[in-house]
Amino acid sequence: MSSQPDKSETMAHGEQVLRRIQVLTLAFGAVSAAVALMLHRMDWAKGLFAGAILGWLNFRWLQGGIRGIFEAALAQAKVTPEEGQSPVNSSNSAVSGMLRAFSLLFRYALVALGVYVIFIYLHVPLVSIGVGLCALVAAIVTASVWEALRYES
Repeated sequence: MSSQPDKSETMAHGEQVLRRIQVLTLAFGAVSAAVALMLHRMDWAKGLFAGAILGWLNFRWLQGGIRGIFEAALAQAKVTPEEGQSPVNSSNSAVSGMLRAFSLLFRYALVALGVYVIFIYLHVPLVSIGVGLCALVAAIVTASVWEALRYES
């Protein structure tokens, strides 16, 4: 018997960690917004939760973009044209890869636009949105420590 986990078990475990990061991001945002509400700071509560939602969206877009680029690279690696055939799919996959790379960069513009709209229309402090965006970082650190401690014991 091999002590190495099989590929499907590893993929399922990786998906579980990604879901944990997403849930923790929203949970940290909700808890920090609740604390701000208890301190009677409605403007900060809105900013903290909105920032956490933007962080969650950013993570989702990043996850989808990287997954798409990875799948396109795998598809391109599997398609090997035989002698005498032209690689029909290589130009399509190259364009697809470029679009996915552009979408990875475009997510920063969408997050910046979200911050601007929240700041202008909800009239919340920019610092509260920035701290709310840090919920993603806190979720990643928490999930990483969780995994390290889980496998250590």
